[in-house]
Amino acid sequence: MGFFFDFTIFLNSINPIILWLAMLMFCFFSILFFLKLFGYIGIYIYTTIAIIAGNIQVLKTVDFFYSPEPVALGTILFASTFLCTDILSEHFGKEKAKTNVLIGFCGFLLMTLLMLFTLGFKPSNIDISQESLSSIFTPMTRFFFASMIAYLISQYFDVWIYNLIKKLTLEKSLWLRNNLSTILSSLIDNTVFSILAWIVLNPSPETMYNVIMIYIFGTYILRISIAIIDTPFLYLSKFFLPKNNNA
Repeated sequence: MGFFFDFTIFLNSINPIILWLAMLMFCFFSILFFLKLFGYIGIYIYTTIAIIAGNIQVLKTVDFFYSPEPVALGTILFASTFLCTDILSEHFGKEKAKTNVLIGFCGFLLMTLLMLFTLGFKPSNIDISQESLSSIFTPMTRFFFASMIAYLISQYFDVWIYNLIKKLTLEKSLWLRNNLSTILSSLIDNTVFSILAWIVLNPSPETMYNVIMIYIFGTYILRISIAIIDTPFLYLSKFFLPKNNNA
């Protein structure tokens, strides 16, 4: 069937926790790699890709041992964008961090509009992709509004609270501002997105129990873990800065 198909079959055989950790490390090291190659522009690129991919991943649920209900994917990608914001705030200033938020928003908006145009073309008689594309990208209209509202609120809050803690601690305790800002921002993001996407804007609303267990509580545990795990990567980020720190 081809390399990519065989590779996904191989990944299916791996324990979900191990695969989750592998993807987490891949994302964090990718952020550092993009930072090293392109400076803050690389962070902008990664953030845009992560937001688009995360909004596709959230359509899939996986069984994890800690939750009685299936847990939606996308958590790693969404949570990794907070590391991006913190890196920008720490090394390039809060204005660059705010710009990153807007670039991520515009990138996902463009992707959504392009896919709506794509689906708008009447498929040919031999086309086999319309149904598959529709099943993935049609819900993205609803997810776009929910995700972007939650994204803008939580990311701007993250920039604000990170820089506030940095100021109050006289630029000491990097671990504190990284963890506290991400944990609080992630809770805001999870709650706003889940309520909007699965209840308010959903034509077939989920029960509040499912929303809390699957989309808020289920993924928030992972987000707290990610906030703790990403701390060393924020410390490491200074070694991946380009020679010209403004690049």
